[in-house]
Amino acid sequence: QSGRRYNLFLKRRLRIDKRHQSKDSIFFRDGVRRIDFVLSYVDDLNKEWEKKLERRKEFESNLQKAGLELETEDKKESEDGKIYFVKIHAPWEVLITYAEVLNIKVPIRENDIPSTVDNPLDCMLTPLRLPESVMHPEPDYFTAPFSKDKQELYLINDESTFFSPSMRNRIVNYILTRCPYGTEEGKKKFGIKRLLNNGTYSAAYPLHDCQYWKKANDPNCDNERYTLYMEWARFLRFYKEQPLDLIRKYYGEKIGIYFAWLGFYTEMLFLAAVVGLICFLYGLFTMDENMSSKEICDPAIGGEIIMCPLCDRDCEYWRLNTTCQSSEYSHLFDNVATLFFAIFMGIWVTLFLEFWKRRQARLKYEWDLVDFEEEQQQLQLRPEYEAKCTQKRKNPVTQEMEPYLPVTSQAVRFCISGATVLFWVSLIIASMIAVIVYRLAVYAAFASLMENTQSLQPISGLLTPQLATSVTASCLNFVIIMILNFFYERIAIWITDMEIPRTHMEYENRLTMKMFLFQFVNYYSSCFYVAFFKGKFVGYPGAYTYMFNRWRNEECDPAGCLIELTTQLTIVMAGKQIWGNIQEAIVPWICNWWGRRKARNNPENLYSRWEQDHDLQTFGALGLFYEYLEMVIQFGFITLFVASFPLAPLLALMNNILEIRVDSWKLTTQYRRPVAAKAHSIGVWQEILNGMAILSVVTNAFIVAFTSDMIPRLVYYYAYSESENSPMSGYINNSLSVFLISDFPDRNRPKENPEGLDICRYRDYRYPPDHEKRYLHTMQFWHILAAKLAFIIIMEHVVFIVKFFVAWMIPDVPADVKAKIKREKYLTQKILHEYELEKLKERLCQGDKRATEKEFIATEGRMELSRAM
Repeated sequence: QSGRRYNLFLKRRLRIDKRHQSKDSIFFRDGVRRIDFVLSYVDDLNKEWEKKLERRKEFESNLQKAGLELETEDKKESEDGKIYFVKIHAPWEVLITYAEVLNIKVPIRENDIPSTVDNPLDCMLTPLRLPESVMHPEPDYFTAPFSKDKQELYLINDESTFFSPSMRNRIVNYILTRCPYGTEEGKKKFGIKRLLNNGTYSAAYPLHDCQYWKKANDPNCDNERYTLYMEWARFLRFYKEQPLDLIRKYYGEKIGIYFAWLGFYTEMLFLAAVVGLICFLYGLFTMDENMSSKEICDPAIGGEIIMCPLCDRDCEYWRLNTTCQSSEYSHLFDNVATLFFAIFMGIWVTLFLEFWKRRQARLKYEWDLVDFEEEQQQLQLRPEYEAKCTQKRKNPVTQEMEPYLPVTSQAVRFCISGATVLFWVSLIIASMIAVIVYRLAVYAAFASLMENTQSLQPISGLLTPQLATSVTASCLNFVIIMILNFFYERIAIWITDMEIPRTHMEYENRLTMKMFLFQFVNYYSSCFYVAFFKGKFVGYPGAYTYMFNRWRNEECDPAGCLIELTTQLTIVMAGKQIWGNIQEAIVPWICNWWGRRKARNNPENLYSRWEQDHDLQTFGALGLFYEYLEMVIQFGFITLFVASFPLAPLLALMNNILEIRVDSWKLTTQYRRPVAAKAHSIGVWQEILNGMAILSVVTNAFIVAFTSDMIPRLVYYYAYSESENSPMSGYINNSLSVFLISDFPDRNRPKENPEGLDICRYRDYRYPPDHEKRYLHTMQFWHILAAKLAFIIIMEHVVFIVKFFVAWMIPDVPADVKAKIKREKYLTQKILHEYELEKLKERLCQGDKRATEKEFIATEGRMELSRAM
């Protein structure tokens, strides 16, 4: 076997030596025509073989009829001797034809508008800067949509390099997705996607321009992939700015806008992380001054307070000072700084969204996307839509016959889709109820175990039954979340395909809403339960409330429920980020390990560029969708529940610094080059972020009011405190009600009472047993409730007023960008008018009767009008 491989190696070597060309090349064998796209297939002799062969012949024949040039590499030339590669080149005539169809903008004159005035602080930011050649790989030009009739107008220095590789692969992909390959079952079949799905081809992809770890030997190669890897994709460059113009040039605007948004989001997180860290440090440094935890830990106060059992029958009475350490830790997050941080984050999220709009507007100008509208994409039907919709009608915009889906068919598909989504959301709610039942079932077991097991006594102060239950339930909940995600992702894609959306944008928007709705309920439902339901419907000793008449509802820790919400948030958020980075970095690396090993061990003139890229992972059409989804879910964690965990922005910041480099590394080294696509914004994600920003104000107001102990403490401080020197002393005793043990019904009464206790305490505001309104809520309870509701109304109104005022004050488009857009439009129109005038003069000189004097005057008049405007 090894001898045969060696002979094969020698034969290939001889062939290459005769050709004098390395196979690690992005050109055809002639070394002139650039490879714009590659198709691969395996010629397997199964029952479908003849049908696949016929499809390929028809498809490749139609590609050639469309003007594309093909060159096939026999399987004997491939490294494993099994795969055929079809290389595709788009000649000049094809490129200019489809550049006009796709309304691609091309340079007409170098931009003469002066750049923005330099910032005097730029010298301080020099260590963060990249070289100018990396940040701005091309000069800035005035551009205009390409027209075949005006080729003299454009700056065409070299036809082979006039259209960038990303433009070329976008044009070829447009042809591939619409090229027919025959008729089957009475229906016309077309598009490379169908051929990939039915196995006719195994892959279709544009080529990277070189290996990422070294420059290509070919002097015509731009080596942009190598530059991106060295300056952007390595973690040691984490402190450097991103080369957004180069990313856009190599990968297209859609991927460029994602990295611009992710980088801007990370920059804005720095401010939130610093303020959150200060709030956390405030809680840390004031721990010793916290009167509540002092009283709980004091043997003379907390040590003398006997609490009612945590569960029915099996649990014993316990002393309040056993929760000493957990009460101290809860002060880290439940303090006055919590209120300040909740208000700050409500304003921060507005600043982030408003400043992002300005950043996006600047990118639209710099990347020639000002006149790019989604309507252009709306006119481009999905090939799947064209294939599956057999009925046709006239489009009122284009006045052409096009396929459409009848209303009845749409209604049926939407009903099935809606029912499926509701079923899966119900499944999440059912799983959350199952976790709650788990919490209730094991809570009693933990309480009994910790009270009766001597070996657990040393840690019982830190690991209370409530905390032990919360930690294990959070871990179980995280596992369920990941399992449900795995299945629902596939279901969501299936039901979106079944709906047959008309355009690519429609498809992405529908899938986005389905996935986000599911992930929102999946990730946040447990946090909503702990924040707003746990400990709120407990009842009181002798009249506890039960879930399904079996499990007693959970109580909060005597120090409050906020520490449990913090635990839940930390486990789910940190677990998701760690798991996400493992999936994004380690899994593709393992999958590509063998391919990279071949690439490094085989001579580059034997291991071809198309084979190296073939061995990489595919960055699918939904690749960016999952990246956005991951970040938007993280955005929810740091806004919706940030009042309970001021360190959440810091965790997000550290994750995002890693995320940018992981995403850039995997895109540059582990994935095939994606097909370039245009986008002028982050799309529907902007509206989702706006919705979450508004919801976050409400959730944080409720967390401060109902989950933290801040309002009860303030009410006690101003209305019920009896000590002038130490206003908060006595708060713990005031917040605990008295219960007469003899009033316990048999269902709740503990089996043992070794100390012969008469009373126990519980967390509530109720009258004592000797009062005429025994066990009813006291007036203090209603005062606290009124204060909570008043706080929610005041905080929401204050934050919303500030948010809307800030949004009104900050214009969406910077003034200098508005001026540049107007200037560029004027100069572009002037250049086009001058060109038309020159053409008219030439026609007049040549005696063209069609070029009348009136037409000449009209053109000059249009130029004057443009100048006046």
